[in-house]
Amino acid sequence: MAELSHTSSRRPLSGIDRLLSRVDKRLRQLAGESVSLPETASRPSPAVGHDEPTLSPREREHAAGLMRVNHTGEVCAQALYQGQALAARSEETREKLLGAAQEEADHLAWCEARLAELNAEPSRLNPLFYACSFALGAATAMAGDKVSLGFVHATEERVASHLRSHLKALPGEDRKSQLILQQMLNDEERHGAEALEHGGEEFPRPVKDVMTLASQLMTRTTYWI
Repeated sequence: MAELSHTSSRRPLSGIDRLLSRVDKRLRQLAGESVSLPETASRPSPAVGHDEPTLSPREREHAAGLMRVNHTGEVCAQALYQGQALAARSEETREKLLGAAQEEADHLAWCEARLAELNAEPSRLNPLFYACSFALGAATAMAGDKVSLGFVHATEERVASHLRSHLKALPGEDRKSQLILQQMLNDEERHGAEALEHGGEEFPRPVKDVMTLASQLMTRTTYWI
């Protein structure tokens, strides 16, 4: 009887509870623990059905470095959106952020699968970048939804710029990586535009310049590590 009473007293998990559970699992996964995350990609990778290209060792190494950078970028995006959703002022903004986070989870899964095909590993710096990005996301959200959504727009501008440069830098034969990055670019540009449409504040150029410098630090380290 006591057992039945204990079971019936359990309340269903709220959206915040589920979010915190996912953050905890992501951190433990990045730290090297064997943790199962329930969601993977909700959409098939754009590379599915395409043949593996014939690349020279140098081309394969370069493609792997670029995809490692993009994988870490998606780790950061997950953390930013989760941090922002946790501290969002309105439920509408929270749901918008979590919806975008699911598409970022697709990108993360696609990049991880492509890294495996290239016989490469994700960056060892991912736990650090995840923690920093989560804290930054929560901090911007505490400044209000207008600032938080403006930060999404400014971030997606930086990401889109990196993706365009990577599309040009990938080996010409690596169609699989190109298709993945092109779909990611489409999604990121849409996320940025929607953030402004939902009330985000356009950040001034000096702030964007600082964000660019921070993103360059991430790309230059994770290409190799």
